[in-house]
Amino acid sequence: MSSPHTPSPAPNATVIRIGRRSAMTGLPCSIVLMAIGGVGSFGAVLVATGQQKGESTVSGFVGLAFMVALGVLGVILFVGFWANRRSRILIDHTGLWFEKGDARNVIPWNGLAGIALYWSEFGRNGKIYSLELYPNGPIDRDDPVLWGLVRDEEPLHPGLPRLRHRVTLTAPNQPPVVDAVRSHVPHLWLGESQRPTGHITRADVRGHRRRTRGRTP
Repeated sequence: MSSPHTPSPAPNATVIRIGRRSAMTGLPCSIVLMAIGGVGSFGAVLVATGQQKGESTVSGFVGLAFMVALGVLGVILFVGFWANRRSRILIDHTGLWFEKGDARNVIPWNGLAGIALYWSEFGRNGKIYSLELYPNGPIDRDDPVLWGLVRDEEPLHPGLPRLRHRVTLTAPNQPPVVDAVRSHVPHLWLGESQRPTGHITRADVRGHRRRTRGRTP
């Protein structure tokens, strides 16, 4: 979506630090996984060099491999949480601003046909939310800042486009975001809708890389 907009959010914009909250919970968990992987890697070295005590078993090897896999997962999660720790959402009269590190862009209100809140169950008693921002025209699915928010799925209503921006929200972040959006653009609000578990999905990383490589300078 393209629209003339101010170069930065308004001073009174609502600010939601989505990255910091996720990092506070995600980083410790990823460190635990890395520690488990470290123990598994140490055990694998002992087995490989024949220095372990007792007889090696197939189940023992499987257990070590599982621990190493957990460690690798921990590293991947740590890198992701650390990279996104400064991510913020800012909401003002212009639109919804998305910041990731030093990069920032806005999804302007006048470029939207509607906004909805999706939620799905997460764990036993939890919920995970997403703000769905439906455009009223074409969007750049490879925008340097916003590409990770783009999703191509069935819309909430037949008259809405498949391609939209999806902003993932945790339970604590959801109320202030919804309140700010509804205070600025109540006419765009489409309500809430429950989705199947795992509705957040992942960004189209491969498609993004393929399309950006194919662009001519």
